[in-house]
Amino acid sequence: MSRTLRLIKIFRTIGRYRLDELLQADNMPAPARLALRASPWRLGSVPDMSRGERLRRALEDLGPVFIKFGQMLSTRRDLLPEDIADELARLQDRVPPFPEEQSVAIIETALGKPVGELFATFETAPMASASVAQVHAATLHNGDEVVVKVVRPDIEPVIRQDLALLFTLARAVERYLPDGRRLRPVEVVSDYELTILDELDLGREAANASQLRRNFEDGKLVYVPRVYWDYTCRSVFTMERIHGIPVTDMDTLRAKNVDLKLLAERGVEIFFTQVLRDSFFHADMHPGNIFIDATDPADPGYIAVDCAIIGALSESDQYYLARNLLGIFRRDYREVAQLHVECGWVPPHTRVQDFESAMRAVCEPVFERPISEISFGELLVYLFRTARRFDMEVQPSLVLLQKTLLNIEGLGRQLYPDLNLWDTAQPFLEKWVAERYSAQSVLRRLQRHAPSWLEQLPQLPDVVMDNLQNSRELEQRFSAQQQRVHRLQQQADDNVRRRRRQFAAAVVCGAAVLSAFPGAWQQLTQAPLGSWLLAGLGLALLWPRKS
Repeated sequence: MSRTLRLIKIFRTIGRYRLDELLQADNMPAPARLALRASPWRLGSVPDMSRGERLRRALEDLGPVFIKFGQMLSTRRDLLPEDIADELARLQDRVPPFPEEQSVAIIETALGKPVGELFATFETAPMASASVAQVHAATLHNGDEVVVKVVRPDIEPVIRQDLALLFTLARAVERYLPDGRRLRPVEVVSDYELTILDELDLGREAANASQLRRNFEDGKLVYVPRVYWDYTCRSVFTMERIHGIPVTDMDTLRAKNVDLKLLAERGVEIFFTQVLRDSFFHADMHPGNIFIDATDPADPGYIAVDCAIIGALSESDQYYLARNLLGIFRRDYREVAQLHVECGWVPPHTRVQDFESAMRAVCEPVFERPISEISFGELLVYLFRTARRFDMEVQPSLVLLQKTLLNIEGLGRQLYPDLNLWDTAQPFLEKWVAERYSAQSVLRRLQRHAPSWLEQLPQLPDVVMDNLQNSRELEQRFSAQQQRVHRLQQQADDNVRRRRRQFAAAVVCGAAVLSAFPGAWQQLTQAPLGSWLLAGLGLALLWPRKS
């Protein structure tokens, strides 16, 4: 399917489900309002569905890129009407499945054996179906219960076509919108391209799950299912089957008397542990990927699945993120402004005091309020205005982190609306900063880098000598360049003096002529003084001067 045909399908889908009715035409520019009113969609009837169902069905028809957009929107109940949020929540794990025989064929082709030989039991009806893959329950011959994840057939061409359209849109935004270049939309889409294409490689997801499981194996904060590598490849992923309560099943959690406040606080702790301690965080934490272990209701834990999207931060990003958040929590807006300049998030010529004042206006209304009363959507609007004023650029490396923060907020609102995110996060951040710059932590980092330094140590004299040699060569080149410049300057001075002498000789000759023929220039030679003044001017020009 060509890009043009894909675009036609998108517009047809919008028209089929009459999504134009969801737009607020009064807030649109006049040309857009006129185009909407003249649209042929208005000739068709509105489907007999609720507006939320129409939007969900349209996203399902358009494929995985649009489904994931709907998944992200479903976590933002503060930004959406309740009926639309409820429908979009069905996109988490209730996307229409693909045929069972295709799933079996993919497994047998990928693993090289019939399903009956690979598993003691295999349920052909999928347990759940998502945007990129669907999962089936199975049992290994040793009795272990597992789930088998199978990537959707022929999905990659559709994703690449949608990505091509996103790139076209991003270039248009960058070129035609006043803030387009600052937002760096092409870089953002490039990062998203890597992320979503990585999701098609289930072997990569399995490796991510193994790493995340290892990071939390010594604690009870989060449990990650075990990977069965003998039954895993690029298109098939087999993992331990877990039995937990979906995080969206609030009725069951309340019926079991789960400590929801503790659960919400642990969710915040898990996020900051992944981001700051490990620099390896689950970046797709929508409710369909999170379950609750309520074996002990007073000490609940999380179970995380679907590790296809993983984010990571550099050490400098970790440092600036933690320091900025602490500065905001402490209301130290001067430090926040200085950090933004220091890390290059705003231009170096930014007036710190002006940025400090702007940050104070954005953040001050947020504090001392429960999370149920804080709208991060509204906060992002204020921050965008601040960014626009100070020419702050979007940081593509932090896009996944921002997306995860949105998911965490949605999760916190659902579990415990009165959770104060700031009070929960601040002690954790302070502890991380204190530990990071403690003597023990610095020593550990020195020990970690010591082998690399020791390996390079024997080469240090050669490097020093090379640098000295390069320095001497540069000095010699600079000296030679200075000499060439000096010679050119002398030549220029000689040329100036030569032209001056030629001009002076001409003046003297002119004065002599005027003296010999006093009638030639009556006005000038009424007195002989005029000709002698010209002669004096010529002699002055001929007189040697210091260079």
